[in-house]
Amino acid sequence: MIATICRKAHFNAAHRLHNPKWSDEKNRAVFGKCNSPNYHGHNFDLEVRIRGEVNPDTGFVMDLAVLGKVIKDEIEARFDHKNLNEDCPEFEGILPSTEYFVKIIYDILKPKLDPGQKLHITLFETQKNAAEYGDW
Repeated sequence: MIATICRKAHFNAAHRLHNPKWSDEKNRAVFGKCNSPNYHGHNFDLEVRIRGEVNPDTGFVMDLAVLGKVIKDEIEARFDHKNLNEDCPEFEGILPSTEYFVKIIYDILKPKLDPGQKLHITLFETQKNAAEYGDW
């Protein structure tokens, strides 16, 4: 039997969207208030979905407590209350957009899963804006 589980998490982080190849005027025109030289913060909501075979001995795709610990140790501890531009080497050389951020989270979590398990990440930057990335 195949099923999907979901674990949610929340953390806060700041960033600035600024392309160093562009003029300040173009950056302001493209990124607006997200280009503030003083950065700006978000209350990120994360949804991690794993799809896979249900283990007949446990009834689990994966123990949700284990998944919660992985998310806390690998994502929340790494990014919570951080400046993505300055504190997080994962963003070196790339813009800390939600689209890139969701892929970075995927790349961190995917190796922690059992082979054959599928992963899908949704990262809400605001209540209205989100990005998704996954292998289904």
